[in-house]
Amino acid sequence: MNKILTTTALCSVLFYASCSSDKKEKEPETKFLVTNPIKADTSITQDYVCQIHAISHIEVRAQERGYLQKIYVDEGQFVKAGQLLFQIMPNLYQAEMQKAEAETRYAEIEYQNTKRLADGNVVAPNELAMAKAKYDKAKAEQALAKVHLQFTEIRAPFDGIIDRFQVRLGSLIDEGQLLTTLSDNRQMWVYFNVPEAEYLTYKTNIKKDSLMKVNLLMANNEQYEYPGVVETIEADFNNETGNIAFRATFPNPKSLLRHGETGNILIQQAHKGAIIIPQKATMEIMDKKYVYVVDKNNKVKLTLIDIAAEMPDLYIIKSGLTENDKILLEGMRKVKDGDQIKFEYEDPKTVMNHLKLASE
Repeated sequence: MNKILTTTALCSVLFYASCSSDKKEKEPETKFLVTNPIKADTSITQDYVCQIHAISHIEVRAQERGYLQKIYVDEGQFVKAGQLLFQIMPNLYQAEMQKAEAETRYAEIEYQNTKRLADGNVVAPNELAMAKAKYDKAKAEQALAKVHLQFTEIRAPFDGIIDRFQVRLGSLIDEGQLLTTLSDNRQMWVYFNVPEAEYLTYKTNIKKDSLMKVNLLMANNEQYEYPGVVETIEADFNNETGNIAFRATFPNPKSLLRHGETGNILIQQAHKGAIIIPQKATMEIMDKKYVYVVDKNNKVKLTLIDIAAEMPDLYIIKSGLTENDKILLEGMRKVKDGDQIKFEYEDPKTVMNHLKLASE
């Protein structure tokens, strides 16, 4: 009986081993997908958060103290240079002006009388000089009183749009108090920050005396119809962020843009003869990008690459690859440096057709 059991167990082990061996032999060998980088002319769009400012945006403040007697405009109204905006009650300043005029006339008469006496050698020249000084002082005080009276009328220094009023009719206004703001929106200054590396690229590629054209994506995700130009770059980098501020100027003939708006500046960057690969063909190790290059012996080599720019699903390669290199498209985690593989080749155009590529 024991012999029968032993024989049966042995047969079972042999049968299992035979089946396992057959199964192992029948497992298909792994094949990896391989392709080439593609070389093409392409462009990418860089976007930068921006702040939109009126080319002139000022605070309108009172220059004299008094009650706000009249308001001649409304909030949001377009006004012309020199147009009367506010009137501070002028009675006190009119009285001071009349007083200054009377004192000037008195000083003038006194000066003329002293001059006639001096011409007849009746009074000394010093008395004439003192009379002349009093007359000049009176004229200066009259001019000052006239300025104070004029300051009761607040006029627009340039064409622009009136903002919200900070005071109401009848308010007691102090000297220097904010009344409203005024914006000249005929042109807009749009500020955006650029990293140091992109600034250096810009300065290297831009031709002397030429201006870079940019576009504006507004807050509603629609592109502004008029392009702008970068006219100014600030002097210093921000040491905390590593950025430097650019200023682009945009025309605003329809007054669509207003001071304080936000948006995104769009800059097109052309890349001629760019080496492009799918992002999925890369792996990241210690903040650096690598690909597996397949050599002529079908061995994979881990290769460091330098990224020049990024597009949706794609990288533009600055260095590390040529268009003739074969790269592993999938399965990077299943191999290690130096492994020999079997692969299927897929044309890069077919690969790219499933991704996003902006060609020129």
